[in-house]
Amino acid sequence: MLHSLRRFLVVQVLLLWQGGFLFYAACVVPVGTHVHGAAAQGAITARVTDVLNVLGVIALAVLALDLNFTRDPNARRRACRAWSWSIAFVCQALLFYFHLELEGLMDKGRTQVTDHTAFYSLHRVYLCISTLQWLACVLLTWWTLRAWIAEANPER
Repeated sequence: MLHSLRRFLVVQVLLLWQGGFLFYAACVVPVGTHVHGAAAQGAITARVTDVLNVLGVIALAVLALDLNFTRDPNARRRACRAWSWSIAFVCQALLFYFHLELEGLMDKGRTQVTDHTAFYSLHRVYLCISTLQWLACVLLTWWTLRAWIAEANPER
C-alpha cells in the first residue's frame, strides 16, 4: 500500500509542478501577454513563479524519497536518476536566487520592471535554468518509470 501511495504522490507532484510549468509557459504566458500586455503578464508571472518554486521544493522532496525507496536493480539507471534529480535540485536553488534578483529589479508591488536591461538579461538566464530543470525532470520521469518496471519485474 505504501509502495503504491509513494508512486501516486510522485506522479501527482510531477503533474502539478512540471505540468503546471509547461502549461503556464506554453499557453498562459502567450495568451496573457496578448490579452493584457507584457507588463501585466510579467506581474502575474512574478507571483506564479513563487508558487512553482514552492511546488518544486515539495516535488523534489517526494522524488528524493522515491529515489531512496525504489529498488532498481540497474546501477546505471540509478545513477541517471540521481544525476537528473541533482540537476533539478541545483536548478531549483538557482531559480530561487534569480527570482529574488529579478524581484529586486521590479517596483515594490512587483508590477513594473525598474531596470529593463538588467532584468531581461537575468530573465534569459532564469528561462535557461527553467528549461534545463524541465529537461532534467523529463529524463528523471523516464528513468523513474523504467525503474518502477524493473522493480516490479526484476528479470526484465
